Amino acid sequence: MAIMDQIEQKISAGLPISRQDAGFLFLEATDEQLSRLATFMKSRFHDADHATYLIMAIVNYTNVCVAKCDYCSFFRLPHDKDTYLLNTEQVCEKIDSLVKFGGKLVGFNGGFHPKLRIHDYAELFSQVRSRYPDLEFYEMTVAEFMFSCKVSKVSYDDGAKILAESGTRWVTGGGAEIMDNSFRKRHSPGKFSVEDYYFAQEAILRAGMGSTATMVIGFDESLEERLNHLESLRAFQDRVGGTLASFLCWTYKPWNNQLGGEEIPTSEYLRWLAVSRIYLHNIRNIRTSVLTKNTDALLGLKFGANDFDLPTEDEVTQKAGATISHDFENILQTAKNLKIRAVQRDSWPVRFWHQSKKPNLSP
Repeated sequence: MAIMDQIEQKISAGLPISRQDAGFLFLEATDEQLSRLATFMKSRFHDADHATYLIMAIVNYTNVCVAKCDYCSFFRLPHDKDTYLLNTEQVCEKIDSLVKFGGKLVGFNGGFHPKLRIHDYAELFSQVRSRYPDLEFYEMTVAEFMFSCKVSKVSYDDGAKILAESGTRWVTGGGAEIMDNSFRKRHSPGKFSVEDYYFAQEAILRAGMGSTATMVIGFDESLEERLNHLESLRAFQDRVGGTLASFLCWTYKPWNNQLGGEEIPTSEYLRWLAVSRIYLHNIRNIRTSVLTKNTDALLGLKFGANDFDLPTEDEVTQKAGATISHDFENILQTAKNLKIRAVQRDSWPVRFWHQSKKPNLSP
């Protein structure tokens, strides 16, 4: 039996495909085959002709970061002249801009600021949250959380407890990029190992907060490194009982940074998005990135994605060359042209549980 037939049989039977299968699909399957199989997997959770979206902002409260990732166009070292650290009022001014667009979600993303402690974050988020009770907040990324715990000299469990007790509901899976240690040593040695990242994220879930999964492609990563990311993520999602709410994949933007290079074409992005949907059978929501692919991202709704953001700002990606359009009607018209009914949603529940089992989140 041909390899493609064997893979299709697995998918039809509800069996997870192997990493070898995923590699074969990415390299050998046609676009039509990938779209069809990814849509089939999507239809297990969602109506294939429907999608959801959020109007949201990513508020960058500081550009000070000592990680020095070579693919980042945003960071400034503490001694640089053009550094900033927004106060609460300045952060709220940015949130007010989102509210004018009818936004429902604020994501916070800064950097590895050596002078900020976990209590500083908890205080900022608590103050902001009290002013906007009708908004949902994704506070920090896993990577920022890890650095903050280390400079605060607290364990991940204690750091997560501090945030949870202050009212934090979400810490996003940002800072993952490519979850492969060789990649991380090449490009982000100031961050942390794959194992440590998942250890920290598990502490966040254990504290009762929600989290997500992310991936960025298009650096110089190999197919093996991409597959390592998916394999470790699927295993982690199984270990925590399906708690991660979503997987978002976006593309590296190569402008104004040390690494440089060229952005991968939309066709490659769509193929990888489809492979991700097919391989990550235990993640319900697969999200496509309008932030980095603009209207082309909506094509991802035909390659397994069921959700997307309409961003109002994100300085991190804008510095690297991303362009943001506030003509949301035009973006949504793209979905209509694809015969996809896109509906604005509320935030997902904080905790996602498989009905068949509960996760073992003991330390």
